[in-house]
Amino acid sequence: MNRIRRHNRIRAKVSGTAERPRFCVYKSNRYLEAQLIDDTKGKTLFSGKMDDAAKLGKDIATRAKAAGITKVVFDRGGFRYTGQVAALAAAARESGLEF
Repeated sequence: MNRIRRHNRIRAKVSGTAERPRFCVYKSNRYLEAQLIDDTKGKTLFSGKMDDAAKLGKDIATRAKAAGITKVVFDRGGFRYTGQVAALAAAARESGLEF
């Protein structure tokens, strides 16, 4: 319940466009999932699912750079910015994404 409230507060302020898509993160007990979403069209550009945060961050960043995307808006999905979420973001930044 608390995570959903935090996520709704974040989503009220964060929206993705074609030039700067939303980098959305979801964390389950087993996996991390990440997506790049264009909210103006309501379309997921691409997504990934892994159990290693650093590999997933690098994978999403390389796929985004191949598609010509360098800037994104980070949506942590109501999760606290620590641990795996922070590692995912750091790996994406090291691989060239700006947010």
